[in-house]
This record gives sequence, structure tokens and C-alpha cells, in this order.
Amino acid sequence: MGSEARSQNGFLAGLSADDFESLRPHLRTVAMTQSQELARIGDTITHVYLPHSGIVSMVVELGEGERVEVAMIGRDSIVNLGVALTGSTAVTTAVVMLAGTASMLEVERLSAVAERSLALRTTMARHGLALFIQAQQAAGCNASHAVETRLARWLLRVRDLYGSNNFTLTQELMAQMIGARRNSVSLVANSLQKAGHIRYSRGKIEIIDLDGLTKTTCECYSVVKAQQARLLRPPAAP
Repeated sequence: MGSEARSQNGFLAGLSADDFESLRPHLRTVAMTQSQELARIGDTITHVYLPHSGIVSMVVELGEGERVEVAMIGRDSIVNLGVALTGSTAVTTAVVMLAGTASMLEVERLSAVAERSLALRTTMARHGLALFIQAQQAAGCNASHAVETRLARWLLRVRDLYGSNNFTLTQELMAQMIGARRNSVSLVANSLQKAGHIRYSRGKIEIIDLDGLTKTTCECYSVVKAQQARLLRPPAAP
């Protein structure tokens, strides 16, 4: 696995040539299928995933089987990074929301290279901080903002990571991800459709007015996007 995998994932693209070459022989391309769990809360994690496409949702499990999303990861970052940083078990469940492919790497391999490389440890810390900021903003957004602005923020984030205006997501899944009731999401999706921002039918979503949808969302979308750009951009060449 060579430069193609590196160019398809932001974490790998941000590594120095030496660090990437240390990891490259151990990277393996795998398919990620929708609803597949890459980690479950409390599990001992053995692998990290570096998506090339698709989206992975990091969720917390609630008492009655409900799930609420705290962050989503796509081709911009790395799944299960926290375990590589701390050596602990998973504190969130990682579930594939939109299918794709990823590079899979053993946690031990990543940790071993990181022990020898300050640059890699710094990159890992920046990605970890970006994930924390995303989770923190999502918690505040779900607690304080209306369902319409939360759904708009969430759809925009999906679009950014998926790289397309078209994707397939059920109302039940969207409701779980933003911590809302399904009937509320149904009403809001209908409202966004009447406003001409999206088309939605039988789980198929198309964003048709990006500017309108962006104006509908809350400040949380731009805050997270700005912090992601600051923290996850590749380092400047020496």
C-alpha cells in the first residue's frame, strides 16, 4: 500500500515521509459496511481505521438502547485513536454510518512508531483534540439548539466528509444521531424540503441549496469546521 492510501486519508497525508514509511508495510485496506461496529464501549481495541471513504459515527449508548452521536469521522482523520494515545478500552461505540473503505492498522504498530517520533505524537494529539472539540460542540448543540438547526448542521457535516450532496440515511438514524425524536426529524426534514434546501424520499437525501442549508444551521457547524481546518491541516513543508 503506497501513496494512493496516503492521499485518501487526512491523517496519513499529514505524516512525515519517514513516519508514513514506518507504517506503510502494516496498512491493510478493508471494506467498511453500513452498521458495522468497529469498536464497542468497553472493548479492548486492537486496530485503528483510517477511512478513505464513508463515514464512521462515534456514539454513546444510553440506558434504553438509544444512541446519540458525539462525533463523526471520515477521510479527514482516524478511528479508535484514543486507545492508541492512552492504551485504554473504547469509551464510545464506533459504527459505520455510510459504507466505504479504510486502511486498518494494529494499535501496537502505531504506538511503537509514535514512541520514536515526536512529529507523529504531535499529529495524534492534534487529531485527538479535534475529536474532543467536535464532541464538546455536539453536546452543547444538542442541549441548546432547535432540531432544525441541529439537523442542518449534521447534514452539512455529513456532506463535508462524504464528498457528495447525495446520501442515504433513515429518519430513525438521523434522529438518534442528533438526540431528537423521529417525528420531530420527520417534520423538520419536510420543512427543509419545502424551503428548497433538500430533497428527501425513502431515505435518499439530496442537498440542493447548500447556501440555504448553511444559513439554516447554527454557529456550531462553522466553529467545528474552523477548528478542524486549523488542527488537521498538513504541516507546512520545511
